[in-house]
Amino acid sequence: MTIATTVPMAGVERSSMNSIVFASCFGTIIEWYDFLIYATAAALVFNKAFFPTFDPLAGTLAALGSYAVGFLARPLGGALFGHFGDRLGRKSMLVLTLFIMGLSTFFIGLLPTYASIGVFAPMLLILLRVIQGIGLGGEWGGASLMVLEHAPADKRGLYTSFVQIGFPIGLVLASLVFRLVTKLPEADFGSYGWRIPFLISIVLLGVGTFVRSRVPETPVFEGMKQRDGLSKNPVGEAVGKNARSFLIAVGLKLSEVSWVYMLTVFVVGYATTKLGLAKSLMLDAVMYAALLELVSLPLFGWLSDKFGRRPFYILGALFTIVFAFPLFWMVESKSTVLIFTGIMIAMNFGHGMMFGLESCYFPELFGPRVRYSGASFGFQVSAAIGGGFAPILATALAGYFGGTGGVAIMMIILALITLAAAFAARETRGGSLTD
Repeated sequence: MTIATTVPMAGVERSSMNSIVFASCFGTIIEWYDFLIYATAAALVFNKAFFPTFDPLAGTLAALGSYAVGFLARPLGGALFGHFGDRLGRKSMLVLTLFIMGLSTFFIGLLPTYASIGVFAPMLLILLRVIQGIGLGGEWGGASLMVLEHAPADKRGLYTSFVQIGFPIGLVLASLVFRLVTKLPEADFGSYGWRIPFLISIVLLGVGTFVRSRVPETPVFEGMKQRDGLSKNPVGEAVGKNARSFLIAVGLKLSEVSWVYMLTVFVVGYATTKLGLAKSLMLDAVMYAALLELVSLPLFGWLSDKFGRRPFYILGALFTIVFAFPLFWMVESKSTVLIFTGIMIAMNFGHGMMFGLESCYFPELFGPRVRYSGASFGFQVSAAIGGGFAPILATALAGYFGGTGGVAIMMIILALITLAAAFAARETRGGSLTD
């Protein structure tokens, strides 16, 4: 029995597909906004607000460490919500993960600082960051599968790329809000200004919950449920019986996730603290690079429907290898034009070329019984390694060596791992979602 995975794109069906894409994308925007405002705050203010007893470098590393624990929690969220997403359905996980993210983000905005309650302040901050990570770890897989398993076979890359757009839009929103609050006097920004981006997330949560509650379950999952084809242990099956696909997914993501968080966390922190560049300059450069991804992500998704998923991972990894040193040379030039150009090129080719395909490619590597678990867990394990530790290691390397040469070498090594995974991966374009 073959379940229809090519939704007729006419009349009501076209409208329904558009609604599903919008709901998945909108919720993902909120999730990434919540996660990324923490990254920006960790780079700019948390070392003073929550870790003030350390020297400047140690305080920055401690703040980035609190940022990293969210990444360590993401595999737990990927496994937990992947299990229930493969057992109970994709839709039910969408609203739940959104609530977890939204509420934890809001409460971060209410936290007292170290000056008020001492060591309990960083402890509570880290706890809420862990909850954030668990929510985000489960959200991406559900949003991706909702679109993928409804989309026509020849347009999966294009439609799922709109789930990935949630990242640059969330990044733009996070950068824009912080761009505005950093205009406040330094004392006001340090006391209450940084809290504003966290508190306004509660409004987005309300809208996102309404939108996501109206989407239907996927036909692929409904078909499995009717045939009693659900896995009893989807995470174990995904990692055990599909170990090759799982390891490939981890390797494919490693370069781009490290690359993007280098740009949004390490480079911003390094440029403002070591090079003396304005916060607003670096945040603007990241924001415009993310805006360009609103075009490049769907473009790469569409191209992957024409030429396949695998070639773009090979090209993206090769780009990172070639551009690792030039990126830092351009930033260290302190030239506004070169900084903007370098970050925009790096974001769209070292990140967007691969990231735009992940909502399609990663789930396609797994069968329907374990698709949520396999794609989510693989995605989030790699994110924990590359996104959580890369900025910390880069900050330590830059502090130890007094420059960014070691950081560039680290990025090249990670890109070589992704390149190896891309050569080992199979092409999935045009394959069945029900096998």
